[in-house]
This record gives sequence, structure tokens and C-alpha cells, in this order.
Amino acid sequence: MDRKLFSSYKLGDVELKNRIVMAPMTRSRAIGNVPNDLMAEYYSLRTDAGLIITEGTSPSLNGLGYSRIPGIYSKEQIEGWKKVTSAVHNKGGKIFMQIMHTGRVSHPLNMPENARILAPSAEKLEGNMWTDQKELQPYPAPEEMTAEDIQNAIDEFVKAAKNAIEAGFDGIELHGANGYLIEQFISPITNKRTDEYGGSIENRLKFVLEIAKKTSDAIGAGKVGIRVSPYGAANGMKFYDEIEETYSVLSKKLSEIGIVYMHIADHSSMGAPEVKPSVKKSIRDNFNGTTILSGGYDSVRAEKDLQEDKGDLVAFGKPFISNPDLVTKLKNGTELTKPDSSTFYSPGAKGYTDY
Repeated sequence: MDRKLFSSYKLGDVELKNRIVMAPMTRSRAIGNVPNDLMAEYYSLRTDAGLIITEGTSPSLNGLGYSRIPGIYSKEQIEGWKKVTSAVHNKGGKIFMQIMHTGRVSHPLNMPENARILAPSAEKLEGNMWTDQKELQPYPAPEEMTAEDIQNAIDEFVKAAKNAIEAGFDGIELHGANGYLIEQFISPITNKRTDEYGGSIENRLKFVLEIAKKTSDAIGAGKVGIRVSPYGAANGMKFYDEIEETYSVLSKKLSEIGIVYMHIADHSSMGAPEVKPSVKKSIRDNFNGTTILSGGYDSVRAEKDLQEDKGDLVAFGKPFISNPDLVTKLKNGTELTKPDSSTFYSPGAKGYTDY
């Protein structure tokens, strides 16, 4: 039997050499929020993946929730990302940028002075966040976004998408997962609004659908993907009764807009609730584009799910951290190197480009 995992695949206008995706992973190496030579080296070492999706990259000052995450809103950042895309393309790789606005998952110490912590509602996230200045600090309550704030945030996503294309990316992924701003609008746990952006499923999906439509209009729907995490528990996300219906409606509407892929995050292998097979099937059935599966995959399970047509591509996360040559290792059945979790978010080359 031919191994589907290692076969080529056409994603929009982009030809992928295999169906293995490097999942987006925060690595916190962008000193001053600007991509650098070290990051270019890191991504260029992993170009055997059919598609690389970058770490979450902020569309604005307000989206910089974490220490040392990159942005895509300044000239300097665009120039920094050009180093990354050039390094990847020179080695025959394909790369999408993940655009991530953290919303309430933030702390003032991780942001410039004139930035604001915004969310659909003033619902505070429990727990603490790392800051380089004062280590762990409690999350502050966010400001509830005004109608003007919402339009500004949508415009920031659109501008970020245009900037990503200017920086040489093959496309972008909207981060609609893991409890960040887009999912904060989608979930009734974090969205208590009573205007057109809150209440019903349709209203709660308005923010993400407007972003998807406007970014598609700006750069082409064939260059726009989205990551979603139904049943996800990251950053204070909790179960609600309408999850399946919400993602059924969302996948239909995104299919109408014509975006190129839906990337389903499933963190059950890391202890999060299971993403029910029924919701994955619903997305697969309702969405006409490419489906990317993810969540604790090895090559055997990935091959099985591709053969059973549960998805078109499979994303691998942590294995790529410590195995830049992951595709070769999966192909040959070679034992994988284990990653050092203490260096996941630390600055510098250790645990980043030295595996």
C-alpha cells in the first residue's frame, strides 16, 4: 500500500511535498517582538515538512500577550520575517504564518506601554502568566471591547495578512483556537455581549467570519486557513452545550467563504478533554476545503486516519521541536529524540536550533 502521509498534496495553489504539517508552536525567541536570524535558522531546519505553520504572531500591539512573541504590524517585523520565508523557500519549504491575537490572555508587562488588554467581555482569566520582569503574575481583567475596538481588531487581522504576504509567506492561518481572542468571541463562556457580536451562535461567530471574509478578500481565500479547538480547555475555555452546533455552523460558513483549510486542534493527548469524533466528522462533512488533523499523532495513526479519509493533512507539534528531520525519521521508523521542555520558551539557541 502506498503511504499517503508521504504523498504530495495541493493546498490551494501551493504544492506540498508531503502531508506532514509542522504545527504552530510558541517558542518565545523574538527579542523585542521582531523575528531574527535564529528564528530563520530554526524554521529552515524543518523544511522537510510539507507545510510549516509559524508560531502565533500578533497582528497589533494589543495582541502581544506573551513574552518575546513576534508581531507582523511594523516594517521591522516584516523585514525580519522576510529572512524566515527566504530561508524556508531557499530549501524548498512552504510556510504559512499563524496570526494570533491573545485577547485577555495577556499581561501589561509583556506589552508596550500604549497597548490595551481587550476581550469581548470583561471576563478575567484565572491563574498566572509569565513575565520576564517579575516572573509569574496574575492575569488582569481585560477591557470589554467597544464596537470601534472590534472593527479595529478586524482591520488589524486584515493588515497582518497583507503584511504576511509582503513578507513572503505562502498564506496565513487565523488562530481561532486555544482560548485566544477569536475563540473568546466564539465561546459563550467568555462572550457575554448583548450586541450583534454576542448571544446567539450566529452572533458569536460574526467576529471570526468577518475576519475570514475580509482577509480572504485581501489576499485570496486560497491563502487563508484557520485553527479551531472545539472542546479545548486552554486558557480558561470550558464546555458549553452548543459546541457541536457552533462548529457545524462555523464550518459551513467558512466553506461558503472558501478558505483553504480548517485545522482542528485536539489536545486530548496532553490531558485536555477529547474532541469528539462526531464534531471532527461534522467539520469534515460541512467544509469543502482541506482538513488538517492534529493531536499526539505518530506515523501509524496518521496514515490510518488519512487512509480512512478523516482528514487530508496531519500536523505534528512537539516531535518537530527535537527532531528537525522528523519526516525522514517517520519514513524510516527511526526512534525520535525527546524534547527538553525547560527550553520550550527560553531565549537563545539552547533547545531551539541545537538538536
